[in-house]
Amino acid sequence: MVKALVFDAYGTLFDVHSVRNKCNEWFPEKGEAISKTWREKQLNYFFLRQLMGRYEPFDHITREALRYACKSNDVTLSEEAEEELMEAYLELDLFEEVEEVLSKLDDKTLIVFSNGSPSMIDPLVERSDISGYIDDVLSADGVKQYKPVPAAYYYAQQELGVEKEDILFMSSNPWDISGAASFGFRTAWINRNGLPREELDVQPEVEYEDLSGLLRWKD
Repeated sequence: MVKALVFDAYGTLFDVHSVRNKCNEWFPEKGEAISKTWREKQLNYFFLRQLMGRYEPFDHITREALRYACKSNDVTLSEEAEEELMEAYLELDLFEEVEEVLSKLDDKTLIVFSNGSPSMIDPLVERSDISGYIDDVLSADGVKQYKPVPAAYYYAQQELGVEKEDILFMSSNPWDISGAASFGFRTAWINRNGLPREELDVQPEVEYEDLSGLLRWKD
């Protein structure tokens, strides 16, 4: 029996590319490209730092990635623009179905578990329309090990105090689903981008195109 529904945040509940609008305000017609590079380097940098054993909180990595994205797209990032764009990450848009789905799962324990540092993920959830449905917000910063390493998922399990098989973990990120499934969580891949499954020896238990599929877990 599933006792806790655990959600990744970035790309799963919140649309990271909603920052494109603020990027376009500062850099007209380059918002889409900057947003894309920003996210790519954000992922790349935390993977690299994890492998190199050079941990930095996610807000630090996100700022590094933004600076790279601006250089890559040939724009000059002022201090004011940098701060406004970092602030935009605290007010990302929810995906369209998220609030309605979570409102129907109020009989379950709902947890957000993110690589995002507390300074990023806490205000993001608190300012959103789902804050009243979320029972707790966990950050990999608590163990200073980024998902998808086993230590990150173990940290979340210990914080929840339930068995692995009693946790359903959801993410839109294939690498996150692979890591969670390998650790032993039950997994639902929220395949928002219609990607093929990874060619790895760990696979999600179920796959949905958005969170609406979770309603089958209500009972």
